[in-house]
Amino acid sequence: MAKYGEDSNYNSVGNRSVAGVPDRVIETRKAWAESDGKRDEGLNEPESIEKYADISYGPYDVWNLLDVYRPKAKAGEKLPVIVSMHGGGYFYGDKELYRFYCMHLAEFGFAVINYNYRLAPENKFPAPLEDALSVFNWISKYSEKYGLDKGNVFMVGDSAGAQLTSQFAAICTNKAYADVFGFTLPEDVRLKGVSLACGMYNIRLKSVSNGEIMQDYLGDMSLLQDERTEVYNYITPDYPAAYVFSAENDFLVTECMPFAEFLKEKGIKVGAKIYGKKEDTEVGHVFHVNLRLPVGEEANRDQTDFFRSLLD
Repeated sequence: MAKYGEDSNYNSVGNRSVAGVPDRVIETRKAWAESDGKRDEGLNEPESIEKYADISYGPYDVWNLLDVYRPKAKAGEKLPVIVSMHGGGYFYGDKELYRFYCMHLAEFGFAVINYNYRLAPENKFPAPLEDALSVFNWISKYSEKYGLDKGNVFMVGDSAGAQLTSQFAAICTNKAYADVFGFTLPEDVRLKGVSLACGMYNIRLKSVSNGEIMQDYLGDMSLLQDERTEVYNYITPDYPAAYVFSAENDFLVTECMPFAEFLKEKGIKVGAKIYGKKEDTEVGHVFHVNLRLPVGEEANRDQTDFFRSLLD
């Protein structure tokens, strides 16, 4: 696939000017990519994982590519599926930055789908949700080819990806909400559970909606009054089981437990945990993606154990 900055239609880092993309976005993409590169420097793709790379799942070129990772030891078996919705403030990131993390999740015995989605500000709401739907349609169509158990599908998301995952879970489990978007979900793909890491879950909060990130994502801020952004009203007891976690040093840590309690009050099965201590400065926002952190390993084992407890 095109790497950062090689394609004007897909420019996660933005190492050159792109029409319509503010300089502040381009510079932030560069800085975050440098940080993520240092995090993953020296890591190798595990030999135990089979990788199917750069598969098209939708009409938007490199924006709509996905990888499938499967443990080689389970070749020929139909496996429960984890779909990863990467983070990045709606404007940054791709599957390449999440490949080591997603391959690590596959080592726990899952088939993992790691995919790109359309980013802001080049693309506006609800583009990432439309792309998630396209991934589910792809699972429905190609489950036999890649050994995917459509009845046991899970999603993980962190930061903005956690918000998107939490919203898409409401769409998947409430037809009235899907109808608001004009979405038709594949009937044979069942979302059994989600894991939400270091996220915020109410994009209508003043502290969130006043920011430039939300302006870039929504474009038209009047959408904050649109039915499609009223997620909480559409969460029902049919919402999938959820593992909600954060870290003491995550700047969004105060969002974790209130959302977990909200889900519990709806009668939804919930697991929740805050990892690390204040003195653990490395254990911060999206810490679990850093495969060198023992507490990240702990969180990844916990979320996959939670999913395993939900298997039919």
